[in-house]
Amino acid sequence: MTHLTDIQIAQANTIQHITKIAQKLSVDDDELEMYGKYKAKLPLSLIDDEKVAHNNLVLVTALTPTPAGEGKTTVSIGLTEGLNKIGKQATVVLREPSLGPVFGMKGGAAGGGYSQVIPMEDINLHFIGDFNAVEKANNLLSALIDNNIQSKTNNLNIDPRTILWKRVIDMNDRALRDITIGLGGTSNGVPRQDGFNITPASEVMAILCMASDLENLKKRLGDIFIGFTFDNKPVFARDLKAENAMAILLKEAIKPNLVQTLEGNPAIIHGGPFANIAQGTNTIIATKMGLSLSNYVVTEAGFGADLGAEKFLNIKSTFAKLNPKCVVLVATIRALRHHGGAKKEAYNTPDLEKVIEGFKNLEKHIENIRKFHIEPVVAINSFTSDTNEEVNFVIDKCASLGVEAVLAEGWAKGGKGTINLAKAVVNIVKNKASQFKPLYDWKSPIKDKIEIIAKEIYGAVAVEYSKLAQLNLRRIDRLGFNDFAICMAKTQKSFSDNQTLIGRPEGFTVTVREIEIAAGAQFVIPILGKMMRMPGLPTIPASENMTIDNDGVISGLS
Repeated sequence: MTHLTDIQIAQANTIQHITKIAQKLSVDDDELEMYGKYKAKLPLSLIDDEKVAHNNLVLVTALTPTPAGEGKTTVSIGLTEGLNKIGKQATVVLREPSLGPVFGMKGGAAGGGYSQVIPMEDINLHFIGDFNAVEKANNLLSALIDNNIQSKTNNLNIDPRTILWKRVIDMNDRALRDITIGLGGTSNGVPRQDGFNITPASEVMAILCMASDLENLKKRLGDIFIGFTFDNKPVFARDLKAENAMAILLKEAIKPNLVQTLEGNPAIIHGGPFANIAQGTNTIIATKMGLSLSNYVVTEAGFGADLGAEKFLNIKSTFAKLNPKCVVLVATIRALRHHGGAKKEAYNTPDLEKVIEGFKNLEKHIENIRKFHIEPVVAINSFTSDTNEEVNFVIDKCASLGVEAVLAEGWAKGGKGTINLAKAVVNIVKNKASQFKPLYDWKSPIKDKIEIIAKEIYGAVAVEYSKLAQLNLRRIDRLGFNDFAICMAKTQKSFSDNQTLIGRPEGFTVTVREIEIAAGAQFVIPILGKMMRMPGLPTIPASENMTIDNDGVISGLS
């Protein structure tokens, strides 16, 4: 016998055919590329740059999160429901979940409670196959590189020791971080060191999220920097004539995916780079699609505002000429307790003194958002362990800073629980018009751009560079990549590069260990501390708590 949760029952009772959702966006049935009853792709021809410029973009970010996250996706979906309830035409635009975290520690990433995008199981699993396409395009380039090294007649003279490109797989698998390939004799290739990244960390994913159309995607793929020849000349994917074949694999993946929220409002889900090692936001195409079809678009950027929001604003918004009108900063009382010094086992234990101390973290994020000439709203994502005393402190303290803080109860109540948040956002959009301005000019020197982020956003007093990082800077200069944006790779657990420094650390120095190049995405990646592009599974992975019955009903995925 099948036992359904209340949420699964709500999903089964409310889910609409995707053509009904498209009608709310004035999209005709014959313009949809349907994948069953509840999922469809949208053609790029629907993007209207004039409408993009005039409609309202709202970014949802967060304070520095606890390991379980603070519910940005849940708040983003809930806010969209709330905006629709007060008569605003709103669409939520999100990233696609990665299977690594789904089966690892965090579980599903389609929202939670009564603030979900559906069909939740499909979205959390293979969805429409975009991640698979990114993986295959990435690994095609890897195969072409090794084939070229093996070839005696069509050889680019690539020095295997300099190859920077790695294979990818969308799973947390630490055993694949560092491997040796090409063993077993000359017919199996040339032995060399290699490794796997997780698919969201692939430059192909970053490129998909930065591309403006198929032609631009193809050019960016060709610009991928691979390594050097034995003559010390740079090698790019275009030298292997890889860009067309890679683009062919991505020809469907470049189109945004339309699904729906639990309350039947439009949701566009597309792309999925991590925010601690990549730009952490959905595709430019998806955001522009939402703004072409809706008056309000709610989108999110991964981890805390020092990572996802900084990159959303300095990289994505700057390149795509987007103008975010408001930023919602998600905070939880448990995260404030954490930043006030509470241990993990006490996150759900009321403690006003810890909340007061932890507020310093949220205050720094508020200051940072204002540096972009945007006014924030604080959304207090509600948990049952919150006390009125703690919540009222946050509301009053934010008010003293000129910021409205609103209790968000989307998880428990759906759109009914986010009406006040929706009204606060509309107030900012209408009465405190944003004049968004990025924090740095892309044409500034690489070191200047890094130091602006480290000092202005993180609060560091200085930046130090390892010998390897200094060598990388000289390589970037030699290759002519000084005009690229900066995509910092840093722990999500602290403003600093030391994950143990919670709250609002001061007087610290960050160290750039090395700087990677993502020439196709047009950014360089300074790595602060020891960042991994292939996570491992926890001792008890989320997969252990998942089941599927004879009727195909999945439990434990949310």
